[in-house]
Amino acid sequence: MMTFSLVARDPKTGMFGAITATAGPAVGALVIHGHSHTGAIATQAMTNPLYGIQGLALLKRGFNARQTLDKLQADDPERQRRQLIIVDKSGNTAHCNGIHCQEWVGSRIHDNLAVAGNFLGGPETLDSLIESFVLHQALPFPQRMLAAMQAGAKQGGDRRGLRSAALKVWNDRDYADIDVRVDWSERPLEALEEVLSEVQGASYADFFEQLPRTHCSDWRP
Repeated sequence: MMTFSLVARDPKTGMFGAITATAGPAVGALVIHGHSHTGAIATQAMTNPLYGIQGLALLKRGFNARQTLDKLQADDPERQRRQLIIVDKSGNTAHCNGIHCQEWVGSRIHDNLAVAGNFLGGPETLDSLIESFVLHQALPFPQRMLAAMQAGAKQGGDRRGLRSAALKVWNDRDYADIDVRVDWSERPLEALEEVLSEVQGASYADFFEQLPRTHCSDWRP
């Protein structure tokens, strides 16, 4: 999946977040993964959703971002067709770009932050992601990620255009605190901003606050 993505940890709150956009449909279904108190992962180019599942399991066992990435790729014969970015619970990051990913392809890391993209117009997209994320520290964490993606899109984004986008945030629940996506749109980042505003509105926020956060202690599968 030709995509650009961002994964981050908010050191102020301990939240993890991931945001992604692409020219194809339903990018949020496969690319971004995470869990509270654990980390966040984006798998793209020739996407491998199992990287998300297996990677989170490794992070929960105490492997750091680099160790997790290395273990995921060690047994993957298709690793040279994939991109992977990870941030762990300590804010450590790891990234890789397979040599068979479509140009322009690359990744960057910063404090508590990793970004990656393929099929881009050039490196300006990733540079803008990081610059915007650093600049907008005063914004709430979800809006900060969205602002970064919007800046990246203005600097080229996916060179085929954008048709889907997704944003997820994990805080203190066994599921995402924010999980919003636009699966097919001519302006997916603008539509994503509208959806984010709705789920952060008082009515939905009050409803969401009443939901159970974790499994009951005596629950068994």
